[in-house]
Amino acid sequence: MAGLSGAGQLAEHEANAGLGQGLTVLLLPGWPGGGTGDWPEPWAQRDGCRVVEQNDWLRPRRGDWLARLDEVVIDAPGPVVLVAHSLACILVAAWASLSQHTGKVRAALLVSPLDVAACGLPETLPGWQPIVRQPLPFRSMVVGSGHGPHGRVDWAQALARDWSAQWLGQGSAGHTTDDSSLGDWPQGHALLRTLLKD
Repeated sequence: MAGLSGAGQLAEHEANAGLGQGLTVLLLPGWPGGGTGDWPEPWAQRDGCRVVEQNDWLRPRRGDWLARLDEVVIDAPGPVVLVAHSLACILVAAWASLSQHTGKVRAALLVSPLDVAACGLPETLPGWQPIVRQPLPFRSMVVGSGHGPHGRVDWAQALARDWSAQWLGQGSAGHTTDDSSLGDWPQGHALLRTLLKD
């Protein structure tokens, strides 16, 4: 993952100063990913959050994504905060069950987890089942709605319970991405700050 320089470093410093000294905020796009959309893009450009790039967005291999997440967490200079969307929420749960570096994670904001068992997805996303449902070893919050294309609200709530995460329903916000008209999602920033409070 490329580092930031110049204005990007300043933005990262200012963003992290509002969350906690020395924190690195890692944005984990879901499938089909790429870090674009209403809110992930401005969070990266304006606030200095770092987008974790994966090798293959269209045909995600679980093992490759796990290895990449471990790599960027290890490389971070201090504690990290994970902000995951869609399939990346499922990635975080799987990674937390396997990695020896979960102690570096201060908190995780898990936005609109993707139900990989939904119609048509098992064939498109082989290797992502079963979903790891054990409690996460760090503070976490699941944000979701009942109007996303690949996840029901009751399913997402049950996932939050299994992960020992806080649950926050977003009403009709869709999949909380570029098709949901959230802009740069200032409420997401507020949720992240709340999550990081002691």
